[in-house]
Amino acid sequence: MVITATGERLPQVVYWGERLPLGEDLVTLHNAHAIDVTGGMLDENPDLSLSPEASRTFPGQPGLIVRSEDGTPLLPKFCFESVENGKDLTIRYRDEGNGLTLTFEFITDAETHIIRSKTVLNTDSPVHLHWLAAPVVPAPQASDEMIDFTGRWCGEFQTNRTAWSPGIRYRENRTGRTGHEHFPGLIIPCSGATNTQGEAYAFHYGWSGGHRMVAEELPDGRRQIQWGHAARMEHEASTEFSTAPLYMTYSNEGLNGCAVSFQRHVRDRIVTWPKPDRPRPVHYNCWEAVYFDHKLDVLCDIADRAAKLGAERFVLDDGWFGNRDDDTRALSDWEVDPRKYPDGLTPLIDHVKSLGMSFGIWFEPEMINPDSNIHRAHPDWALGAEDQLLGRQQKAINMALPEVRDFIYDRMSAILANHDIDYIKWDHNRVLPMPDAAQTRGSYRLIDRLREQFPNVEIESCASGGGRIDFGILQRTQRVWLSDSNDALERLNIQHNAALFLPLSITGSHVGPRRCHTSGRMFDISFRAWVAAQRHMGFEMDPRELDDYETRVLTEVTSWWKHNRDWMEDADILRLDSQDPAVIAEQQMPRDGERFVVFAGKAATSAQIAPRPLRLTGLNPHSMYEVNLANRLTASHLSRGMPALKEGPIQVSGAYLMHHGVTLPWSFPDTMWVLEGKRL
Repeated sequence: MVITATGERLPQVVYWGERLPLGEDLVTLHNAHAIDVTGGMLDENPDLSLSPEASRTFPGQPGLIVRSEDGTPLLPKFCFESVENGKDLTIRYRDEGNGLTLTFEFITDAETHIIRSKTVLNTDSPVHLHWLAAPVVPAPQASDEMIDFTGRWCGEFQTNRTAWSPGIRYRENRTGRTGHEHFPGLIIPCSGATNTQGEAYAFHYGWSGGHRMVAEELPDGRRQIQWGHAARMEHEASTEFSTAPLYMTYSNEGLNGCAVSFQRHVRDRIVTWPKPDRPRPVHYNCWEAVYFDHKLDVLCDIADRAAKLGAERFVLDDGWFGNRDDDTRALSDWEVDPRKYPDGLTPLIDHVKSLGMSFGIWFEPEMINPDSNIHRAHPDWALGAEDQLLGRQQKAINMALPEVRDFIYDRMSAILANHDIDYIKWDHNRVLPMPDAAQTRGSYRLIDRLREQFPNVEIESCASGGGRIDFGILQRTQRVWLSDSNDALERLNIQHNAALFLPLSITGSHVGPRRCHTSGRMFDISFRAWVAAQRHMGFEMDPRELDDYETRVLTEVTSWWKHNRDWMEDADILRLDSQDPAVIAEQQMPRDGERFVVFAGKAATSAQIAPRPLRLTGLNPHSMYEVNLANRLTASHLSRGMPALKEGPIQVSGAYLMHHGVTLPWSFPDTMWVLEGKRL
């Protein structure tokens, strides 16, 4: 990335992409970047700077909108003050007349190829902030479209493809959390780019509150990308404001290059692991087995069965506290329910530990039910109006108040200090009544405080599934619950798209019940198990429903996952370009390329009869590979031919695998082929 400035004006990005030669003349690049002037234009084109200024007749969206404490709009005009250009880059600009200082920070990571940037505004006297953009960068004009993300409960990480045209692609999330509907990510593929080839640019805004994205094509053809907090999230005047980090990357290896950068950066730079050398444990969550109906003997029986299947962690979900018999009461009454647990949680925890499993527990710390002891004692602790709309009969509790954070900390720390717990499922089941940056900062402070006091406790971010997944929350947590949907077919697509940003090690995926509780569909245990084995594997069903066949298959797939997790946890997830739209396929491969596994999920009936060859990616074309169909015994009776992979391993070159591809046996929809490969 090359950043230049004219005189004292704000700097602008004049190049971002493939690495340039070290001897490149940057002055020449600055001059060559200028576009021509013709009729109907100003005599000089306003700079598309790191924070475009309305006061310099910039024709698009400005990077800063601010007003004085008395409400007077300000039109900043910044001039150069200082620059620090070592390993990191910090540039400061000053508007002396309005008493404003704007600082741009850039940190580059040579290994993950991520640029992390943010903008900080300091003021001599308090001001009201309407909009502050992270450092603004140009979007490539060699692109026809952009890819951003939408979704819903049980349908997260759905892609939107929007063609570039004059004007704005404007997305703003005002729900106060990251949101199922507005994952803060954007990918801009250049023309012809696919998963495996071509150029692409990608962005992620690492903030757990509401955000705004602006992708604008100006009348002169230039394009700009802006990210920041949702507008008007700062309710109080202040003398300092900051954006969240904006993570940016460029790839010349298709969308996968962006995905690998994000996956590695999240796993190796953002997430901090309580026990870094501990393999990711197979997870069991009891929610879909018992819901609120907690009985010690039933839970112990379920734990016995989960352990025999291969589970290594048992998580007690909602319903263990207060008088919580349904989802309408007791949130914030974080004390063990003596009706359900007359001797406390210790008997259950001791039983779970005797089976060789660790123990986790569910909280929803940022929420409160009107039907709770705490709300009756402190109705003023609820965020928003008294007559607000409820969600699941609950309100948000005001995390900006220190006394609220102290109360929740005291209750949670008492549970953690008095029990052998190494895991929290941290839920967040409703949107806020209004966007409020102070709420997000308060939640961050509470999590940080608990992590400091209990450094060995791992935390999962759950918000009705994938409602709070972002790099800001991942600085404080180690796992995300990608979706409340355990429907394997829905999960196949959700996981595929989430891999553009998230690695295996933090992405929870569970084997659900025979009939999915959220979709009503039924799938064979093999499909359910292999979809879960694509990520951090777990179970979330009543194991008492499993017949002998299901028990055997689930035990075998879980064993396979355990034998492969050591290398899969650090592997890159590469999305494959399937020539059959019915096949959703990915290739997981470590950096050394010595082995790989391919998951080829059949999501629908193919248009053609015979499977099309599936091309792999990232292999050495000159090396030979042994490729084996790990689950060949699950072939349907309608797969009547004898492709080589059905008979045993094949040995072929990387060139063949990447340019012709593997020919898989025929399969029904809602099935998965699993290919194992190793370099010879």
